[in-house]
Amino acid sequence: MSPPSQLALAAFALVLLTFAVGVRLLYVRSQEMREKRVHPQAASTSVLMAAKLQNVQAADNFKNLFETPVLFYALVAIAIGTNYVASWLVAGAWVYVALRYLHSFIHCTYNRVMQRFAAFGASFLLLVSLWFAFVIGLAGKGAA
Repeated sequence: MSPPSQLALAAFALVLLTFAVGVRLLYVRSQEMREKRVHPQAASTSVLMAAKLQNVQAADNFKNLFETPVLFYALVAIAIGTNYVASWLVAGAWVYVALRYLHSFIHCTYNRVMQRFAAFGASFLLLVSLWFAFVIGLAGKGAA
């Protein structure tokens, strides 16, 4: 499989995680609303929902998957678009995805903040490193 295809698969794996957390969010939210007999209109805004519902881990994680991962998707798209997909970028992408899976698992299950923070911090530092290495490598490729 070509490096661009491997990189695209890493992005797809992160998309699958987002779908899975979204499904968990729907399940957890509907179950809690049913148990507490909360009418959907009573939770029509985030403020009202916060007042009515307590199990927000999946919702918080779902939001997280639309924050720094957007920079990952941009990196993948730019790397494929410029045809600069080094093997270290593919490896780093898969490590990033694994760290995001770990972060989501912790966040949606037992939610130990320091463990979740460690997974997030590692993924964030890796993403920053991938971006800088990519820009430096692409600049070097253009100069050659």
